[in-house]
Amino acid sequence: MEVPQPPSPYAMDDPLRTVGPKANDLWKPVLAAVAGMACGGAFYLLGEAEFIVADETATFFDPHTSYGMVSAYEAVYMAQRMPMGEVARMALMGTAERLSARRAYQTGLVSEVAPAGEALTAAIRAASVIASYPTEAVQGTVRALWAAKEAALAQALARAPELIALGNLPPGRQAALFAARTPGFRTR
Repeated sequence: MEVPQPPSPYAMDDPLRTVGPKANDLWKPVLAAVAGMACGGAFYLLGEAEFIVADETATFFDPHTSYGMVSAYEAVYMAQRMPMGEVARMALMGTAERLSARRAYQTGLVSEVAPAGEALTAAIRAASVIASYPTEAVQGTVRALWAAKEAALAQALARAPELIALGNLPPGRQAALFAARTPGFRTR
């Protein structure tokens, strides 16, 4: 007979934790282009990009709390890019509110808002300029920028598993919340 093990914050293994470029020791510049929705798990990747270009149709939100889940890693990554109050609002409002591309630009999450359908073109244009510069100088600059924020980021991410273990609802309750969701949100 199999005996179920009690939940433990030490048993949490988030598979997305190592999906980002910096988590994989990639110190080349990573530029992100966003069109449409970017939410939840996308923040692992966006949080490790050097900068983000969004088209004017892009929206950003964090659904975790709506479904009884702690927004830990996602909120930590966004707190490295945006003011605390904006991250708190996005994480706590869940699916009820989305950040428009314009508001994301105003808060510093996005560095450029391109016309609809042009985010990738704008990101490639910037990447082409960066790629024309000496590789050593570019990679050294990327590493210097991340060194400035690594200590705080590492400490915050280290606390995420215990916060998730303490705050997440059981999977059945999460699924029930997801099944009962109602359409509708406000974009600001």
